[in-house]
Amino acid sequence: MHHSANTMTVFGWDPIWFAGVLFILTYLIILSDRINRAIVALMSASLMIVGGVLTQEAALRGVDFNTLGLLTGMMVIVAITRRTGVFQFLAVWSAKKVNADPWGILVTLVLVTAILSAILDNVTTVLLIAPVTLLIADALRITPYPFLFAEIFASNVGGAATLIGDPPNIMIGSAVDLSFNDFLFNLGPPALIILLVILIPFYLIWGRKLNANPEDRQRVLNYNEREAITDPRLLWQSFFVLTLVLIGFIAGHNHGLMPASVAMSGAALLLLLDNLPRKADDQSRSVHATFAEVEWVTIFFFLGLFIIVHGVESTGLLTMFADHILQWTGGDTLITAMAILWGSAIASALVDNIPFVAASIPLIKSMAATFGGPEGLMPLWWSLALGSCLGGNGSLIGASANVIVAGFAERSGHPISFLGFMLGAFPLMLLSILISSIYIYLRYLS
Repeated sequence: MHHSANTMTVFGWDPIWFAGVLFILTYLIILSDRINRAIVALMSASLMIVGGVLTQEAALRGVDFNTLGLLTGMMVIVAITRRTGVFQFLAVWSAKKVNADPWGILVTLVLVTAILSAILDNVTTVLLIAPVTLLIADALRITPYPFLFAEIFASNVGGAATLIGDPPNIMIGSAVDLSFNDFLFNLGPPALIILLVILIPFYLIWGRKLNANPEDRQRVLNYNEREAITDPRLLWQSFFVLTLVLIGFIAGHNHGLMPASVAMSGAALLLLLDNLPRKADDQSRSVHATFAEVEWVTIFFFLGLFIIVHGVESTGLLTMFADHILQWTGGDTLITAMAILWGSAIASALVDNIPFVAASIPLIKSMAATFGGPEGLMPLWWSLALGSCLGGNGSLIGASANVIVAGFAERSGHPISFLGFMLGAFPLMLLSILISSIYIYLRYLS
């Protein structure tokens, strides 16, 4: 990856210094939350090119279009499916199934959130479930905090289980060519164990104290979940397309179909089904509305980030860094895997896990020779995926899903305090990483 021809950047700096300083600055500015992260990433990416670290062609080679396509495709599918009201239906239906008992509702919402996070993705899931949760807590006249806290956890644990559940997994899967099934078989078991274990502290902390008046519970039982379904025809179409997409994820890999192609094909098909019956000018309005719901900020943030990391990687800086880590771990797979698992968990709790994972992927790839080729790296990839997805639970800014839930809570007059959340969440996050450590040791390294 060394571009020895480019010994000097425009500013006369050594490219290693230029790229390294730019990367650290980008990170700090993203952390400060003063400037939108998409702007920061795009500015830094253009500096990598204008500064002479990368040419435009080299920069585009660094962009993982599979990740971008998969995210965009799923966002379009969810934007259309959302209009059917099926997610509100699920939340109200599950609350009634447990007779509107608060602890029962917490458990069912945790399960619904975890499953949807694994199938759709965790950011989308909390966008859909958090507002309904606030509605139900309001009707029961109890604080929504325990429910929202549990949902943040469930979304990141559920997201860790599949290729599409959490952005770090999408990036790792794309970089290492891992299939949907690889993730499900390797990360599904620990995610399930963690989800069940984590319900115990939830019960001890909140579950015993969660009580609602009979008349408030009756108010929830009187909800008609059927009313949530606004467009039955679109619901069946969405369900049909989502099923096809999931089959595509599961079976496509063996036939050379990348996840982005599957998601984009599903998005195109659902857009077609949604718009066929409309007149031409209604179609443009509808398509505009659907595309407006795609989180372009996230997409462009990724785009810039891939270019920045590729720039840093092309200078050889990450390879040097990897060599230092290997000297420190002595090239021992167990020590390296644990260092990656715990390191990425704590880092992901404190900073956004996406830039962290973007920088870690080339770092781990360059360790292949030490561990006997790409096959020997597998425990390290699973450690990175578990650490970065579960570590997101450690604080309010650890994962995008958390930030979204906090935003909903604030708007509804129940703000979640940063420190209060962390005091409860960080120890539970460490517990989930402890379970992951045991799992990785027993399954891959014993």
